[in-house]
Amino acid sequence: MIFLPRQEPFICEHCRTSVVPLKHGTYRNHCPTCLWSKHVDSEGPGDRSSTCGGMMAPVSLDFRSKKGWILIHECEKCGKRVPNKAAPDDDLTCFSKEER
Repeated sequence: MIFLPRQEPFICEHCRTSVVPLKHGTYRNHCPTCLWSKHVDSEGPGDRSSTCGGMMAPVSLDFRSKKGWILIHECEKCGKRVPNKAAPDDDLTCFSKEER
């Protein structure tokens, strides 16, 4: 798997939040407000080679002892599932709100 570091601001296509890059050497690929992402990578983070372009819903949340909270995104268009490390400013309460 390849990893191409990218620090790019973007507008979330799900909730329209203006998303700024993270600092301190970490990278963001999802909205911190609604946790949605977009299917733009194919072979690895940052490659931007996917032709799918579907929206990726945050479908589950997992805790891994060495990496912390991991979001699982699923593409609504092609069904691909991808794990993504949660960022410090992510609103993880989205999951508890949906369970009510």
